[in-house]
Amino acid sequence: MTERILVWDAPTRVFHWLLAATFAGAFLTGDSERWRDIHLLLGYSFAGLIAFRLVWGLIGTRYARFRSFLFQPREVLAYACSLLSRSPRHYLGHNPLGSIVIFLLLGLGLVTALSGWAYYAELGGEWLEELHEGAAFAMLGLVCVHIAGVVVSSLLHRENLVRAMITGRKSGAADQGIPRSYAWLGLLLAVAVGVFAVGYPAVQGTAPGDRAAAQHEEEEG
Repeated sequence: MTERILVWDAPTRVFHWLLAATFAGAFLTGDSERWRDIHLLLGYSFAGLIAFRLVWGLIGTRYARFRSFLFQPREVLAYACSLLSRSPRHYLGHNPLGSIVIFLLLGLGLVTALSGWAYYAELGGEWLEELHEGAAFAMLGLVCVHIAGVVVSSLLHRENLVRAMITGRKSGAADQGIPRSYAWLGLLLAVAVGVFAVGYPAVQGTAPGDRAAAQHEEEEG
């Protein structure tokens, strides 16, 4: 007998939506010199979120841990083939194909964040900028694949995966759920990102965009 059980803990859900927001914001401000400070703020927040997820993937709850969605190649192939039958095996956590996308997103996220930091710190030349942009565009492509996968899985399994990543709950046996949501940690993660966003301009000594605007005016003058 199935019931609504807790699958995704609060830190995982908060991470998911904050990562989406910071990546989208950083991507949209990446080509604007005027919004460079905003881009950097979002980029650093993005990097911090990736670092948190790598740690939580080792010590987090059952379905958040990497070992819960490490699948053998034959399992990935079997799941891919089952999609053709329109009755694929149901996974409470990440399915085999989804797990590949998650690992790739985290990997590309690391490359994007590190290359962006290194380029801003002037540790390399144009190749770092190209690597940063290339990784960001590759990640955008994977995000599109991820969204498509969520839509397809939601239709095939007749469950709202977007809602599940908001509430943390899915249908399953009572003994398959996680016992705790760790809401306090999810709140702490959100607050930490918020405090960083508020404090970042003060640390830089200028309001977001002011330094770039001043530099632009000096160049015109």
